[in-house]
Amino acid sequence: MFRAVMKRHILNTFTGQSWQSVQQMSRMSSCRAQLGCLTSVSNSVPIGCSRLLRGMPSSCSWLLSGRPSADRVARLQPLHLSPASPHQRQRRQAEEPPPRELDLLRYDMRDLWKGPKPALYLGFSGLLPFVAPPLAMAVTELYFPDLAYAQVAYGASILSFLGGARWGFALPDGSPAKPDWLNLANSVVPSLMAWVALLFRDSITEAAVMVLMGLGVSLHYDLALLPTYPSWFKALRAILTLVATFSLVSTLILKGVYPEKKLSFGD
Repeated sequence: MFRAVMKRHILNTFTGQSWQSVQQMSRMSSCRAQLGCLTSVSNSVPIGCSRLLRGMPSSCSWLLSGRPSADRVARLQPLHLSPASPHQRQRRQAEEPPPRELDLLRYDMRDLWKGPKPALYLGFSGLLPFVAPPLAMAVTELYFPDLAYAQVAYGASILSFLGGARWGFALPDGSPAKPDWLNLANSVVPSLMAWVALLFRDSITEAAVMVLMGLGVSLHYDLALLPTYPSWFKALRAILTLVATFSLVSTLILKGVYPEKKLSFGD
């Protein structure tokens, strides 16, 4: 009576595939128990094995073959939760977006101090002709057009140096930058802009603006457009360009704030 009540309760609770799965698990446990008894009996009594096998239910026959039938696998499949396969994990990793180009500069800053010490020292020392003119004007509270033009002329020479550095980077064998038209022709553009800036001798504003444009174009070529330099050099280029740009802009601001005075080097 108690077994009948429990069976009704289980039937009301589990329906469909869930009840079949429970039944299958119960049959598996009973079959394993009978197989254990069969093994112990066959080891002690060498007769009656076929009689014992006939007494087992037909659903236990797949345990003897070591492989379940297809219908039982289909019934037990809802209970099987397998982890993601390696192909699915690789597909998810491939769908992840790569880092944007604008984020490369942030990662390259970590490799700044890995560069050669002479290149770092000479690079930062090269900022003195950019920083000295606006600093002297701010201290004396006077605008010196000669210092401003010297600053612009130094910026023009730096633009020509950057174009030559690109040629030297592209010409050796095995370089990631090929000596093609795109690479070499774009490297000539900063030098041309430097030449145009020197033509504006009587107008420091136009000359400084031309140098600023040349620095921006050269930095864009080196970081985004053309095959890139090593990580430490890209970080160094970005820092030097920012400081030079800030210095030139400071000179243009001081020109409109302080009175003009020419330098005199004696009679």
